[in-house]
Amino acid sequence: MASDLEKAADPQKLRRIAIEPISRVEGHGKVTILLDDNNKVHQVRLHIVEFRGFERFIQGRPYWEVPVMVQRLCGICPVSHHLAASKALDHIVGSPRVPATADAIRRLMHYGQILQSHALHFFHLSSPDLLFGFESDPRHRNIVGVLTDYPDIGRQGILLRKFGQEVIRITAGKRVHGTGSIPGGVNKRVSPQERDELLSPLPQILDWAQQGVRLIAALYARNRDLYDHFGHVPSNLLSLVARDGTLDLYDGVLRARDATGQIIFDGIEPSEYHGLFRENVRSWSYMKFPFIKSLGAENGWYKVGPLARVQNCDAIGTPLAEAARQELRSISPSPLLHAPLLFHWARMIELLHAAEVIARLLADPVLLGDSLVGSGPRAGSGVGIIEAPRGTLIHHYEVDSHDLVTMCNLIVSTTHNNQAMNEAIRQVARQYLDGHEPTEGLLNHIEVAIRAFDPCLSCATHALGKMPLWVEIIDAQGEVVQRLVRDGECLE
Repeated sequence: MASDLEKAADPQKLRRIAIEPISRVEGHGKVTILLDDNNKVHQVRLHIVEFRGFERFIQGRPYWEVPVMVQRLCGICPVSHHLAASKALDHIVGSPRVPATADAIRRLMHYGQILQSHALHFFHLSSPDLLFGFESDPRHRNIVGVLTDYPDIGRQGILLRKFGQEVIRITAGKRVHGTGSIPGGVNKRVSPQERDELLSPLPQILDWAQQGVRLIAALYARNRDLYDHFGHVPSNLLSLVARDGTLDLYDGVLRARDATGQIIFDGIEPSEYHGLFRENVRSWSYMKFPFIKSLGAENGWYKVGPLARVQNCDAIGTPLAEAARQELRSISPSPLLHAPLLFHWARMIELLHAAEVIARLLADPVLLGDSLVGSGPRAGSGVGIIEAPRGTLIHHYEVDSHDLVTMCNLIVSTTHNNQAMNEAIRQVARQYLDGHEPTEGLLNHIEVAIRAFDPCLSCATHALGKMPLWVEIIDAQGEVVQRLVRDGECLE
């Protein structure tokens, strides 16, 4: 449903400004802003301009190729797709609960991914805005500027990410696009030597992770009004939680809350996800707009990711991260926190949690076991849901009697956040751009709001079902002689 800001006057009579490409995010996208002669903002839209057809061209491939294929969606979060696909295909091979050692290795791989991805986003992509200011000189507002002015912070970010990548290398075989997880388990053990290699730097990693939490808490304390109100739009929340309600980024059941913290649904098994959501498409983006079916398209949109997860769970099961979560929750008497900049605080809490989980897994003897693959009665379909760094990631496959994939449906984290990102940038436009002549610094406010969600635009651009399509036939004089339109379920 169009917001008041989207109910623009005739677009042909308005001035159009494009932010293209959006910087310091993964993938390609743009923002368009329509202004009148008084610089009043009439429309703001986030456009995803890439298209990837993974859901289609994966059909007809043997199912065992899928965990390696789908991670080519992205070089930033391949582990998340690798594991979500494997979890879905565990059902196909009759091993929905893989052996304990395989589960430990997969979890270690996943939390290594969480740690390295959160370090990359916070320190490399977002900290320049937070440390220098949104309107600071763009020639200095980057990771090089951070390394120059805050060398300790920059170095910690680099080495935290490096450690996470080493965890991935040891568990998946490679830092990027590994092959360690397979349907039914894993194909690679962790040796005692590899475990010790990761144990050695852990005290320093835990210390740096705690420093990261203290850094974002200090930045918040320095400018509370900005962090509390920038792009603030209340919404529903969605995430996995463990069956006991604690935070679990690898496995669990689906839970959703409304903007006031009330439960919408809880305890939903991954295999039942399809009854909960619907998706709309719009003419100006290749990324779909999911919503909770029971609430409808207008009220059912939601956000996922760190800020949703640390509030949707009942507690975090590691002590340092839980203490940090309680500090975050204490900053406001409101039932839930919704301001996008608080994603960064939640992201650092999750980074700390990932370091604590890695420490636990490395200390568990089951990690070094030999039972790597399970099997059982075959099934024709499987759903795998995981909490990727950016939020809830759903993989759903159907396989025929010849072991070939006949259906693939992917709902990725950034797609879940699509409406939330659009609402945030519209709110920022109201707060900072309305009535002002746009400058690079003011336009960067829009990008800051998008970066807070840590979008992966490459992952989010593979559509299932009908997408809007326009075909125009133009003669030699440039006149349109025929126009064909397929709108699908397009909403303007």
